[in-house]
Amino acid sequence: MPDESAGIDDDDNIDTSIPSEVAQVSLNAISPQTLKTFVAVVDLVRRQYVDAVNDEELFNNAMSGMLTKLDSHAEFLDAEAYENLRAFTEGDVGDIGIQVTYEPEVGYWIITEVIDDSPADKKGIAVGDYLHQVGEFKLDENRQSNDVEQLLTGIAGTQVDIITSKAGRRKHTTTLQRNNSHPQIVETKLVDGIAIVKLPAFQNNSREKLLEGLINLDAPISGILLDLRDNPGGVLTSAVSVASLFMNDTDVVQVQARQDKSRVLTTQGDAILKPLPMVVLQNRYSASAAEVLASSLQAQKRATIIGEVSYGKGSVQSVIPLNDEQAVKLTVANYMTASGRQIDVIGVEPDITLSGSESSWEQQALDLLKPRALDSGIRFIRKTTAN
Repeated sequence: MPDESAGIDDDDNIDTSIPSEVAQVSLNAISPQTLKTFVAVVDLVRRQYVDAVNDEELFNNAMSGMLTKLDSHAEFLDAEAYENLRAFTEGDVGDIGIQVTYEPEVGYWIITEVIDDSPADKKGIAVGDYLHQVGEFKLDENRQSNDVEQLLTGIAGTQVDIITSKAGRRKHTTTLQRNNSHPQIVETKLVDGIAIVKLPAFQNNSREKLLEGLINLDAPISGILLDLRDNPGGVLTSAVSVASLFMNDTDVVQVQARQDKSRVLTTQGDAILKPLPMVVLQNRYSASAAEVLASSLQAQKRATIIGEVSYGKGSVQSVIPLNDEQAVKLTVANYMTASGRQIDVIGVEPDITLSGSESSWEQQALDLLKPRALDSGIRFIRKTTAN
């Protein structure tokens, strides 16, 4: 399924067909002992688990477990998660429906709110529970509230593991899908002639939303500060479309699938924002497509990247429908920078490292950009069609 309808890093040339050597493997090739063990486990859960669980739920959990063991990005999507993922392409991100606060007197992050009927509520997460870990990130007193919020938030429909406990009780892991979705807005404002654009994620319409924001400023623009902090990625081709606003005929990213030769995605069309000097802000939660954009702008010396080392996610996920209501999100390729440098695990190193409170980073970026600003700004207007 192409990323335009799935909303995950991918493009429509990635082959998601079943390889012949896999398609020819019979179910009989599975060890009879393995099948026997699986059936025995299902039967044991049916008879002895503390709560009644129906077979459909058990098998959905089995499929989900099989996929999540492949890597942290593969997952089984039920109807709600699948619909949210499709909605993401039009501008939604999601969370699991909780609020947390660090309480020094107990030394833990405490869940202070659980939204009714949210993913967390449906899985029995309650106010007063301790939150110990989100994904691979352990929580302690050194975490900031916005850090924890960002860890819980992501592309609508994706899943995250959290480790919680009741006070004084054993910790346990719960897998939740970010189905508490809410629309995201491309925020644009003008400060001393500099356009500050906050791009929260890459959806199909990100390029158009960015340009719409610049038009709505209705004033000359002498430079652009592109804020990619907390941007989790999204549609890979959308990042290429945004890069096309700033660079002509430029290689942006290499994509390597298992059965294909490495392919290079290149900017297309007129780079109408090319004359404007540019700074990009990123942080440790800038990931995936956000890293693709930052690394390509950096490699071409088109922008100065400031902030901290980005997340380091260099894999491409494709959402493959099983039917109208269910799908599998599967890692189908890896990507590197256009020059062949690895992003996965490593991330994008900023040109200028910032530390301390992120609340001051925007002003530091403006101070860096202002001396480079155009003397005479460019005003963007909406194209009108003649009657």
